[in-house]
Amino acid sequence: MDPYKSQDETVSLIAALLSNIHMLHTAVFNCRALRLTLNQVEKRTRFEGTGFLLKSLPRLGKAFDKALSSNSKMDATSVGFNPMPGSKLPRFLGEFFIKVLNKDGVLLQDPCSASVNIIRQVLYCFYKYEIPYNDDQAQHVISKFERTEDDLTSDGELSTRLRSLKDSLPSYHSRRFGTYSKSPSQPTVAREARILLSRVFASFDPHDITPRHGPGAVATKQKLWGKYLWTNVADRITRLYPFDAYFCASIGAVCDNYRDFSKVSSNESSAQVILVPKDSRGPRLISCEPVDFQWIQQGLGRAIVKLVETHELTKFNVHFTDQTPNRIGALLGSSTGRYATLDLNEASDRVSLDLVRLLFPEHLLVYLEACRSLSTVLPDGRVLQLRKFAPMGSSLCFPILALTVWAILTAAAPDADTRERILVYGDDVIVPTAYAVNAMEQLESFGLKINRDKSCISGLFRESCGMDAFKGNNVTPVRIRTVWSSSPHPDVYSSWIAYANSFYDKQYYHVYDSIVAMLRPIYGRIPGDDMHLACPSLRDVPQQDRPTRRRMNKSLQKLEFNVFDVSTRPINKLLPGWSMLLRYFTEGCGSAIDSTDGTLASRRSPLYGCERAFSVGSYTARRASMLVRRWR
Repeated sequence: MDPYKSQDETVSLIAALLSNIHMLHTAVFNCRALRLTLNQVEKRTRFEGTGFLLKSLPRLGKAFDKALSSNSKMDATSVGFNPMPGSKLPRFLGEFFIKVLNKDGVLLQDPCSASVNIIRQVLYCFYKYEIPYNDDQAQHVISKFERTEDDLTSDGELSTRLRSLKDSLPSYHSRRFGTYSKSPSQPTVAREARILLSRVFASFDPHDITPRHGPGAVATKQKLWGKYLWTNVADRITRLYPFDAYFCASIGAVCDNYRDFSKVSSNESSAQVILVPKDSRGPRLISCEPVDFQWIQQGLGRAIVKLVETHELTKFNVHFTDQTPNRIGALLGSSTGRYATLDLNEASDRVSLDLVRLLFPEHLLVYLEACRSLSTVLPDGRVLQLRKFAPMGSSLCFPILALTVWAILTAAAPDADTRERILVYGDDVIVPTAYAVNAMEQLESFGLKINRDKSCISGLFRESCGMDAFKGNNVTPVRIRTVWSSSPHPDVYSSWIAYANSFYDKQYYHVYDSIVAMLRPIYGRIPGDDMHLACPSLRDVPQQDRPTRRRMNKSLQKLEFNVFDVSTRPINKLLPGWSMLLRYFTEGCGSAIDSTDGTLASRRSPLYGCERAFSVGSYTARRASMLVRRWR
């Protein structure tokens, strides 16, 4: 029995989407085709439940994408769809498939981009729907995490090879950049990658960091405010980051709280695995770090990100805060074929500690290892020793992964032009197409794993950093994530207004009207964008459906309307004075490690004020938003 069968909104939105496609493309998708397609949706959802929309359609979409981005043939029967007579293409949306692929499932010489956009919108509409996951899905994710760790542990050949490379690196002479070598040897790549990272971190001081807490949960269970009340800091951290310099607001705090600080234990805690909703396929696994490790990881990770995004060697190739270069690269690659997009499988879990030890300079490596968790606790209580450098959840996971990939690919690149055109954003990688096959081989030789089904190295389709591109056109579908609720809920309100607006922008006005019709009975009158109110607003709202409660704000000299807005209820907790000062230094006005005595000091004088309003006694809990009525 389908546990989500009550969610009839998914079927009604697909029906509205198909009706909209019929209105826009009547010559291709006529009334008969619309009727047959709707009948197929109703029939299959009757037997499969919403799994048809959440799993079966995306499965067809993946087969379609693979045909667009490679020379493989699409076969509808292999993914559970009936084919058209004399063809391997599915009957479902067959009117559009035949404008993109031939009857054998191979890409046409001149495929229709508009048809690609339509097909992908229907097939992927509910792919990211965050339905509750079941026990089988949870166990599958945990088992996969364990298998990856087993691979890193049991693959003695890889570990031995990486350690041997590290020991023998000094005996290898540096390859001169600019000379062509189609497939340089692994020792050569390892040496050049190490040289590159040594140059990046040549002037980097691991002591010059501003520790801080992250917004998420920690393995040691402290609440937001409790994170500043130190009860345990591991010896492995304080040997390099002394407690008085990095965990206290000033020397005065140490003097005033000497008796309390003397009771702080030095035991080492494990990280802890938690599962969070991801999409229809199941949950995402995150390893929460102990609070003392997270404190230093955040500071060191931010310092590395700042360095990489400003360093001459990396600032145009490695990005952490801006996905635009990768998105543009995907568009150009789909248009010209000159760029390929690579997707790494289990990316963060495949960066082994041995690989990080091989590539990163010693003066940084010792600090990276000092704030790395050695083990994590699985949901069933078992403790898993970690051979990976850091699982997802560590603040160092993302920057170390990106730098590892960049260093290997740049070191193995045959010429300067190829090196300049490598783009890395975490596990989203763009390389010149001529270099793609060699790039994948090089990454896999160091223990990383390429998802070849999602890597686009030929054809006219590319995807990177949320940009799906075909023949130079953006064919990214609107993906609905937030599960609909017939009761007022802040996340549903803001998210579904955003979905409606996205469909409006793509000229799917039937879908827009359907979502608005779902929202209005629950939330009443919703403002329009042209009212210019600082709250969730719809693209187009008729005058008679707009909010009517209004007033003239004499102080601001503007007309205000009483509307729904999404807000967060602050949590007020007062801490001891020194702890609040520590929070102010790290979160309030920015901070730095004073170069003279190593204690925390504010970057800006309070005389000039902060960049934003900040209260050291107020906290905002994640996922604690609420709907409120406000004058806007």
